[in-house]
Amino acid sequence: MPWLALLSYFLGGVFLANAIPHLVSGMMGRPFQSPFAKPPGEGLSSSTVNVLWGFFNIVIGYLLVCRVGDFGLRNTGDVAAFGAGALLIALFSARHFGRFHGGNLPEHP
Repeated sequence: MPWLALLSYFLGGVFLANAIPHLVSGMMGRPFQSPFAKPPGEGLSSSTVNVLWGFFNIVIGYLLVCRVGDFGLRNTGDVAAFGAGALLIALFSARHFGRFHGGNLPEHP
């Protein structure tokens, strides 16, 4: 299994998972953090910017997953690489954006 294809699937998972909060916030008409805000990743961008950024993430994710190598849903390695990328960006986003939206509550034993 070529490592370049697995890296592509991992990054495709990152981009496709990253599209979700931007598209959802934008389609709901809500501002959300984006790389285009001031400061980047912390300030709020308009709902329109978030829809465009989310769509861009979908296009890049599609290209990385569907146009590089031969991604197979029945291939455990391909799906694991994709899933690892999606999970890592989701965990990062939860921690990062939790600072702004009250999601970083203390853990209870």
